[in-house]
Amino acid sequence: MTPGAQLAAAIGLLDEIEQRRAPADDIVANYFRRHRFAGSKDRGAISGHIYAVLRRRAALDWWIARMSNGLPVDGRRRLLAALMLVEGWSPREIERACDGDRFRPALLTGEERALIAALMGHDIEHRSMPPAARGNFPEWIAPYLERACGRDAAREAAALNGEAPLDLRVNRLKADRESVRDALRREGVEAIPTRWSPLCLRVRERIPLSTLDTFRAGLIEVQDEGSQLAAQLADARPGMRVIDFCAGAGGKTLALAAEMKNRGHLVASDISATRLERATQRLRRAGASIVQRVPLSSHRDKWVKRHVGSFDRVFVDAPCTGVGTWRRNPDAKWRLGSQDVAELAALQAEILASAQRLVKPGGRLVYATCSLLVEENEQQIERFLADHPEFILLPIPEIWAAVIAGDCPTSNAMLRLTTARHETDGFFVAVLQRKLPPASKEDSQP
Repeated sequence: MTPGAQLAAAIGLLDEIEQRRAPADDIVANYFRRHRFAGSKDRGAISGHIYAVLRRRAALDWWIARMSNGLPVDGRRRLLAALMLVEGWSPREIERACDGDRFRPALLTGEERALIAALMGHDIEHRSMPPAARGNFPEWIAPYLERACGRDAAREAAALNGEAPLDLRVNRLKADRESVRDALRREGVEAIPTRWSPLCLRVRERIPLSTLDTFRAGLIEVQDEGSQLAAQLADARPGMRVIDFCAGAGGKTLALAAEMKNRGHLVASDISATRLERATQRLRRAGASIVQRVPLSSHRDKWVKRHVGSFDRVFVDAPCTGVGTWRRNPDAKWRLGSQDVAELAALQAEILASAQRLVKPGGRLVYATCSLLVEENEQQIERFLADHPEFILLPIPEIWAAVIAGDCPTSNAMLRLTTARHETDGFFVAVLQRKLPPASKEDSQP
């Protein structure tokens, strides 16, 4: 493909992402499946153009508004601005690529030429930018980020706007971290142990993961370090009955099975049977044989009532805004609306209220999100404890010392991981325990 054809593809995909409000990864992947002629260099160039815009959309919109006379903003204009401010193209290079050929973008309008000329010599950041434009997030979410991060809000927004590394979780069922690191090195991949998770290896460069023997043999799975820690803090042990209540495609289910050493009973449930079905191949590859998949009609499915009080561990990775994953999904922030925070917080409360029924006396309810917002995290737990006095909050540092060991990233009772401070996705974990019933007089007599 010519540079112009790559630009045309990127513009079409940016408009589709905006119109459909669907995950960019899915839309881009579907495009490449339909256009097999696009080689690896074409795919890299097209993806690079798209994510240059998605990561800096607010700043690009600010520049377009500042440097044009009311020029409408769309995927084409954003990409033209990104070519100048982010990718370092010259006006002449843009003119040559946008020549109106059948497979290339239409000729530049006079307004577009004027915009490109006005952007010459500028950097993407400007001292006059408001916080939302500088941090590249929707303006409405600024107060939420300030409540969550305080004086570090700008620093965390900047960190969330960067590119995420590739984190790999070593599958304890088949290997240990050092042996996997050696195996990856033999395949030409340099992986570095991370600070917090004893199972995490981090890769900085892009790698063809599916072609690696290490991956095909089930020795590794893709999982952010923060997500790995959430699964480890569940303290799921061999022989236990454990349920991953919002299992999705099974990433944490796999991690829990490995912690249980494939002994016990592990249920993966979700309201999407399709997502659960996608976990089949991953479970088989990892050698996780103790998993029972249970599709639910809702979080209040009758199945829950039939299994009240029967699980040692109930893991709830709740649906959330996903603010902590903006590095990986920069388009997700633009699909959010202010109403989503309240709606998701209400849904999380309902899910917790249902899932807690499954916890046996002395068992634990683990609540996790990939969000930074207090409305979805600390406030959620505070409300739950007020409504359910039969539960107590277990301090994360104590669990950490018993299960993970080494330096704990928090001294607070609940764990909040952030990208700027911990170099993980934004993540939250709270561990709650159902109290044992008081001993009866008969039990207390000698």
